[in-house]
Amino acid sequence: MVTAEATMTTSSGDDHLAGYDAEQVRLMEEVCILVDEDDRAVGPESKKNCHLMENINKGMLHRAFSVFLFNSKGELLLQQRADEKITFPGHYTNTCCSHPLYIAGELEEAGAVGVKRAAQRKLEQELGIKPDEVPLDAFNYLTRIHYKAPSDGKWGEHEVDYILFLQRDVNVNANPNEVKSYRYLSQDELKRLLSDAEANGMPVTPWFKLIVETFLYKWWDQLSTVASLSDPATIHRL
Repeated sequence: MVTAEATMTTSSGDDHLAGYDAEQVRLMEEVCILVDEDDRAVGPESKKNCHLMENINKGMLHRAFSVFLFNSKGELLLQQRADEKITFPGHYTNTCCSHPLYIAGELEEAGAVGVKRAAQRKLEQELGIKPDEVPLDAFNYLTRIHYKAPSDGKWGEHEVDYILFLQRDVNVNANPNEVKSYRYLSQDELKRLLSDAEANGMPVTPWFKLIVETFLYKWWDQLSTVASLSDPATIHRL
């Protein structure tokens, strides 16, 4: 694993966010896209409010994406989330996971182009991957999953999650406030890592686990023709 060192800072005027890393607190001010269970946009809401379990338990649901980036060898870029993260700190997960924002470019739904723009933005912010290395037409939007998962007693996720695949050789310069470590893995290496994680209590994000168990390996086996597997009309309830 390539490891990135990070510096902790603290405090916020919001009691919910007191004691957390200052940059992660700032990012909680971003405005996500609230959706209904059919993924129709219904309004804006702060990232903080979208991730509070008290709101999730009342049905608050937002749009998200999960990127799976493979190199030319067919290896998956895996990351371990930074310990500074407010939700699922230190968890192993897919290449990049985040949310489109309630702004014009990322609200655009035709061809999931708004989600793809958000994925470009976050790949650069988290992993230092420049947008010209991951052009919009390189992303394959495969399907959506709807899932809910607590991170702890206070925070969690409730998302309609767009799954995006792409195969590109890129330059990674990880942001240590976002990414604790990263590496490329073959299928066998990922299976071993996840088996070891389960045996040793190493944390794995719930959406990554769901996608691995439901879709990942059969799509990975068809990586060169994965666009033909696209199913944009379906929302899988997991």
